[in-house]
Amino acid sequence: MIHRVHRLAASVAILALVAGACSSSATPAPTAAPSMAAPSAAPSAAPSVAASMAPSMAPSAAAPSAAALTVVVIPKQINNPYFDVAFKGAQKAATDLGGTVTQVGPSAADATQQVPFIQTATTQGVSAIVISADDATAVAPALQAAMAAGIKVVGYDSSPAVGAYNVFVNQADTAGIGKGLADMACDEAPNCTGEIAVLSAAQSATNQNAWIDAMKTTLKDPKYKGLVLDGVVYGNDDPQISTTQAQGLLQAHPNLKVIIAPTTVGIVAAAQVVRAAKKTGSVFVTGLGTPKGMQDYVKGGEAPEFALWNVTDLGYLAYAVAADLVNGTIKGNPGETFTVPSLNNGQPYTIGQDSVVVLGPPFVFNKDNIDQFVASFGF
Repeated sequence: MIHRVHRLAASVAILALVAGACSSSATPAPTAAPSMAAPSAAPSAAPSVAASMAPSMAPSAAAPSAAALTVVVIPKQINNPYFDVAFKGAQKAATDLGGTVTQVGPSAADATQQVPFIQTATTQGVSAIVISADDATAVAPALQAAMAAGIKVVGYDSSPAVGAYNVFVNQADTAGIGKGLADMACDEAPNCTGEIAVLSAAQSATNQNAWIDAMKTTLKDPKYKGLVLDGVVYGNDDPQISTTQAQGLLQAHPNLKVIIAPTTVGIVAAAQVVRAAKKTGSVFVTGLGTPKGMQDYVKGGEAPEFALWNVTDLGYLAYAVAADLVNGTIKGNPGETFTVPSLNNGQPYTIGQDSVVVLGPPFVFNKDNIDQFVASFGF
């Protein structure tokens, strides 16, 4: 369940420390990955890990005892504020736990563009790959080839297919996110009544589809009988495409009351469109976003509330899991437990079904707490 906390002290505690790991299942993925492809070198057009690093994404300092640990993070797309914040968490983990970490990836959220980066990391023999999959099955053969070469694979944010990772770090319980999206739409629609629509990321995004399915299940409850879901459109985590899709929703559904965007790119685009169309106060936006990105729209009334988990901690936990897999502390088997001293109040995490670890519950932001969060955490 998404928690609402309004006092700053409690807010800081929730973002600074991840809540206890949940036992619920992770973002669903196909039950089996495609047949494993043989390891292959990256195409000549694919940049090497070292050559692809932007100056702001330099490797973290390695601890002497873990100098051989090399981790490559491959987000859905680079230069996305959400993934840049997660990478800062991975950099901090590398400094704390030892090793080096580099972020590389495509400039667009496209699984076919992720594959060459996986292949390059495999050819270079890195210790671990941490990846947010643009498409669960499309990246699976390349990830399986990396695993066959002895590289540990950790999914985060959006799961690769089961069998194409050692551990998947799920940012929050899927059912809880789905219920939270429905609850926030209910809060914003007058008397929990009216038309709602979803602006998602890529149509193949594992996490987006799972959250939307969970929201649809929640909407079947009589509590939400006044809400009518007009449909789902896809902005591909691209600002311009998301803007066009949001504009299309307003045109196609003149009685629309709420746009739900469970994507940090889409929610900003939707809020901008509502403001530009002078629909503030008649059409509302909610979903998943970053405090800094949504601050102006919360205060302006376009998006009275939205939610997110601690993105920095997500990156930190993903790196920590990769390090534990490489050093043999865990194997990725369901039932294994491990601790990360700076997270979860030092309490153990438990690896669940399909080798999933859950970071913790998300948090709802509103006008009462948004300024404090931006000032305290800067994202």
